[in-house]
Amino acid sequence: METLNGWIAGLNDILWGYILIAALLGCAVWFTLRTRGVQFRMMGEMLRVLGESSGSGSRGERHVSSFQAFAVSLASRVGTGNLAGVATAIVIGGPGAVFWMWVIALLGAASAFVESTLAQLYKRRGKDSFIGGPAYYMQYGLGQRWMGVLFAVLISVTFGFAFNSVQSNTICAAWESAFGLDHLWVGAAVTALTLLIVFGGIHRIARVSSVIVPVMALGYILLALGIVAFNFRRLPEVLELILSHAFGWGPAAGGTVGAALMQGIKRGLFSNEAGMGSAPNVAATAHVSHPVKQGLIQTLGVFTDTLVICSCTAFIILFGGVPDPSLNGIQLTQAALVSEIGPAGGVFVAVAIFLFAFSSIIGNYYYGEANIRFITSRRGVLTLYRLLVGAMVMFGAAATLDLAWSLADVTMALMTLCNLVAIVLLGRQTVLLLGDYLSQKRRGVRNPVFSRERLPELKDRLECW
Repeated sequence: METLNGWIAGLNDILWGYILIAALLGCAVWFTLRTRGVQFRMMGEMLRVLGESSGSGSRGERHVSSFQAFAVSLASRVGTGNLAGVATAIVIGGPGAVFWMWVIALLGAASAFVESTLAQLYKRRGKDSFIGGPAYYMQYGLGQRWMGVLFAVLISVTFGFAFNSVQSNTICAAWESAFGLDHLWVGAAVTALTLLIVFGGIHRIARVSSVIVPVMALGYILLALGIVAFNFRRLPEVLELILSHAFGWGPAAGGTVGAALMQGIKRGLFSNEAGMGSAPNVAATAHVSHPVKQGLIQTLGVFTDTLVICSCTAFIILFGGVPDPSLNGIQLTQAALVSEIGPAGGVFVAVAIFLFAFSSIIGNYYYGEANIRFITSRRGVLTLYRLLVGAMVMFGAAATLDLAWSLADVTMALMTLCNLVAIVLLGRQTVLLLGDYLSQKRRGVRNPVFSRERLPELKDRLECW
């Protein structure tokens, strides 16, 4: 196990040392400029379109609403990255990692807008609902099915196997710390619940996520905001701590800038998934009148995840100063809450992480299912994949924290690079769609509608418009 961990860590150093950080920041800045800061100037429109719902289509499809699509993608985003991932980033990269999390969220939201809008543009009609995602815009937008299959394999492994191992590992660590329960017993229970849900399909996943996510996120945010308000006088001190470590001000922070940058972007990406190519898979299932609408909604998900929930966790941890390096992951977050509200804090985190991480497991699974269906329609393959997902949830319960995170980092890096290449090549189409949307809004159209005639050069590649 130690040899495997060392090999994976070496590959991570190569991928994350320069390649992925440069690619992520480069694309994020490029799309921010090309869309003229769509993630900032259209915040009000994001909130407006989030409330739109859908019914059945003319062909009898059971459409997924904008809010349900938002909830499923947020279910995958809001998980261990918000509680355990933030803690890991602070321990390894120092408090400055939080600043770089904010940067990648603010700029990367433009990448999230582009990829989700493209997913809507190139979505197809499935048996029960729309289907789509990066694999589809690689095949129909770029005309490269091989690239779509490669991405489909990478995301199925990343989310169904690697990320779900991390989620399971974190649940088990939290429950062991709070209740003294053995990892294997907790892992077995989580595995059974996972299989029960994933064999129900996207509509069961959407229904479960649309209930669990708002409740769990609101509960955690209210608790965190209460702690932040109680420690309001110390907030300037925490912000100064974050900024000083982010830029190397002062002797204690001088050598940590590189680690802060790497950990902030790595854990920020794991948490908000901007540019990774995951959220577009569920964004494509939504029934909207214009592709830009779902792009805006998924952009809002990035802000919700990182700027609100991750920041709350970071503030709670840093109210006690630079944390003890002997603690890591979810146990550091538990210790921080215990110091603020007493022993109940550890129990609360254990329950919260179960809801956060379990909703992520089922959201992650859906990304894998959608891409397995892209590769093959054979039902036996999908059944095998569901069983393997359950097995990896159980594996995560027995694996070490370092191995679980390292495996997730490698597969995340590879699928992200594949997706970034595609959205850079197709980015111009998103700019045209945004222009069409804004043009209709300027003419007084409250509910812009898109049809394939508006982009005649793409007419033959689009199915649902």
